[in-house]
Order: sequence, then structure tokens, then C-alpha cells
Amino acid sequence: MNRRVARIRAVQSLYQIEMTGVSPEEAINTVIETEETQLDFLNSLVYGTVEHQTEIDKLLEGALKNWSLSRLSRVDRAILRMAAYEMKWEKEIPVNVSINEAIDIAKGFTGDEESGKFVNGVLSNLANMFTQ
Repeated sequence: MNRRVARIRAVQSLYQIEMTGVSPEEAINTVIETEETQLDFLNSLVYGTVEHQTEIDKLLEGALKNWSLSRLSRVDRAILRMAAYEMKWEKEIPVNVSINEAIDIAKGFTGDEESGKFVNGVLSNLANMFTQ
């Protein structure tokens, strides 16, 4: 499993966790396909995002302009939370890579260019907060 697929599976897992309250392990097991291997990055994204969700949500609230996290779709919330985790705690990954991947995933899940622009704006604000 490459990192793009791991990120997609992480968003699916985070969405399922929010929707149903299942454990991260159960959510991951639901979204992976039997032939998929190399799950370390996926596990890191899902467990890390869940573990740091309170802090991530505070960061995202600060990065949202005229919005609240509760007003976002669950898909956008999952994407933003995962990307915020990756940007803050996955130090070996450049921030711009995390942002670009999140934009592409948002476009892929929604089929909407506007979702990608929204994710880009929020994550760019977040990146600026990290550098101040």
C-alpha cells in the first residue's frame, strides 16, 4: 500500500469512527482489502489522529475563517483532521506534501473543485500558524 492509498483508507476509517463510534482497529480492518500490506503509515495516521483529536480540533478551529468545525461535512472533517495530524506529528513529511495530498483526496471524495480549494485554504492557514 502506498502512502496515497493509506491516506484514503485513513480518511475512510476516521469517517467511520465518527459515524459509528467503532474503535480505530475495527475501522481500519473494515476499509483495508485483503491483499493490502504495509499498514504502518495507515495505522499511524488513524491512531495518531484519534489520539490527538482534541488538540487537532482546536488547531483547526483557529485555522477556519468564519466557519466552525461542526459545520463541515464529516468527509471534510476527516480529511482536515488527518492532514493536520500529518502536518504536526509526521515530521519526515513536508507540510506542502501533506496539504497537496489532502487537496487531491478532497477532490476525489467529493468530485468538487471547491472542496479542494476549501481544504487548501484551511490547511494553508494552519501551516502559517505553525510557522509563526
